[in-house]
Amino acid sequence: MHSRIERIWWSRGEPPLLLRLFEPLYRVINNINLKRRATQPAEPPLPLISIGNITAGGSGKTPFAIWLAHALKTEGYAPVLLCRGDGGSNTMPTLVDEAADPAIVGDEARLLADASGCPVIASRDRIAGTHMAAELGNIIILDDGFQYRHLARSCDIVLIPSEGVGNGHLIPAGPLREPVAALQRADIVVRTGDEDEQASCSPLSADREWRWQSQPAGLIDIMNSGAEAPASLYAATAIARPQRFFDALGKSGFELTGSRSFPDHHRFTQSEVDALTQHPDVAITAKDAVKLVPLWPKDKPLWLLKLQGSGEPGLIEEIIQHLKKEP
Repeated sequence: MHSRIERIWWSRGEPPLLLRLFEPLYRVINNINLKRRATQPAEPPLPLISIGNITAGGSGKTPFAIWLAHALKTEGYAPVLLCRGDGGSNTMPTLVDEAADPAIVGDEARLLADASGCPVIASRDRIAGTHMAAELGNIIILDDGFQYRHLARSCDIVLIPSEGVGNGHLIPAGPLREPVAALQRADIVVRTGDEDEQASCSPLSADREWRWQSQPAGLIDIMNSGAEAPASLYAATAIARPQRFFDALGKSGFELTGSRSFPDHHRFTQSEVDALTQHPDVAITAKDAVKLVPLWPKDKPLWLLKLQGSGEPGLIEEIIQHLKKEP
């Protein structure tokens, strides 16, 4: 069902009437929520960069946040990443480390901690999370913050996937969380996806759209089983937009013997893992790895597709310019 909805969202045709009937209801609820959030936003104790989107899932926020954290460190900043901890059970502000249980702090929070080399805070109360961050660094990167109006920010970055806004409809008829006009609130609009996909996209924003891409950078066996890299793989993942992962494996030269997708933030059961281990060589994403490794047989390879993010020249400088502006 999920994959069928996704195909409808990202096609160019009109969605079914049943989905379009619910679109006005979503618009009304969204407008009510925006009015409720239209209070004076709280000032965070540190400069804050928000990374968000206007479409549901799969725009590359997590890899972009990791890239941005590394880029800011290179520029002399000490970033702290702040996220909700989606998929986790914890409700209190929590400092996430490489030993944290994804079932408690969330899979994306754990991935950010593993890959960024920066302090990561998972907090449903993001205002409280900023005060914890003030003790750990000198700048905050807020994940999925575009619709969160309760915090002021120095720079509002919105990511748009290479497919743009799909069929252009609001949820549930399409992928839009807000109308495209919401991009007027953004300080920086970034188009994600590979170079070929981006070249065919029409601009959605009147301002400049920057380019950023995440490219496959090799396959590694994260179980260190000693197995040789295979020519064919079985792909399994629990991310939004799984087809993008499957396509990346194909573009990297691997033959796919099959694939299986799970819902975003899915918690794998041991029986599901046992079923996956029946395939000789299984490929996953970094977001899946933080949940699968503890359940995976130690002597069986588990292949992780590494990704390397890169922004066009001038992007990080543009972000820093917003940080230097007087409030």
